[in-house]
Amino acid sequence: MFDVTALGELLIDFTPLGLSENGNTIYERNPGGAPANVLAALTRLGARTSFIGKVGYDQFGSFLREYLVENHIDVTGLKTCDTVNTTLAFVHLNRSGDRSFSFYRNPGADMMLDKNDIPASVIAGSKIFHFGSISLTDEPSRGATIKALNIARDHDLIISYDPNLRPPLWRSLADAERGIRIGLEYADVLKISEEELEFITKESSLEKGTKILDNMGIGLIFVTLGPKGTFYRHHGDTGKLNTYAVDVVDTTGAGDAFLGGILYKLKDRSRKDLQSLKKDEIENMVDFANAMGALTTLKKGAIPAIPDMQDIINCMKNTPKLIL
Repeated sequence: MFDVTALGELLIDFTPLGLSENGNTIYERNPGGAPANVLAALTRLGARTSFIGKVGYDQFGSFLREYLVENHIDVTGLKTCDTVNTTLAFVHLNRSGDRSFSFYRNPGADMMLDKNDIPASVIAGSKIFHFGSISLTDEPSRGATIKALNIARDHDLIISYDPNLRPPLWRSLADAERGIRIGLEYADVLKISEEELEFITKESSLEKGTKILDNMGIGLIFVTLGPKGTFYRHHGDTGKLNTYAVDVVDTTGAGDAFLGGILYKLKDRSRKDLQSLKKDEIENMVDFANAMGALTTLKKGAIPAIPDMQDIINCMKNTPKLIL
């Protein structure tokens, strides 16, 4: 039995590490991919997790498989492609630590996940199923994702979704919107950025935008606002919590760590329990996740920067809130 199974991209993040003697940027190899980052955050807290995806038959793929195993993430559903290389992403950081990406994925091994690669027993033996939109960009991974989602729905799992919009990975923004909406049809829990919310709903108002998604049947919505904290909607209830004041180095993986914190708090609940969550329960959940996300920005890289439980407790006790 797994607390959370996630499906999606597992790739290499090449993260800036400084400059060489000649003034050129030095990049450090780090494991990445949003669904894998979410699992790493959960495993760091003691949850039982499993990953479904595909890497290349190359040194990067071997490195990623070994890294998941070392971090106690089950790799039953991690397949290897011998015709397409592991996907690569180069992370670019601005002066405030915010990042942008350049992808080498034309195609990448994560896109090659096939319906036959989906381990139905792993999904059926889980409490929560998590996915993002990157696996919906192309076939065959789109069909594989939909098959996995239908298995999760048939077994009444909580389904968690992070649209994680990356425009360069889609043929067009119209194609991105259509693909992302496929995922919205399945989601019980949604983690979304302010920019993604406006992209999908055409609303700049957090209240109005999340109301549109609520009307689609998504009962628990978290809008991450970076240093401004988190806005949430649970049916008719909405609220906003400030995050923690930390010295940001790299925001890579902060949203994934936040979502890992949310799913950790939900892992012992059933899908029907989501409707009966009380306001204070949701706010405690968001506060915990805010701390986890904030702490992840203190180091470079995504998975290597994820804090443990004691770090989060200390942050919540001793670190002031950031008020903007």
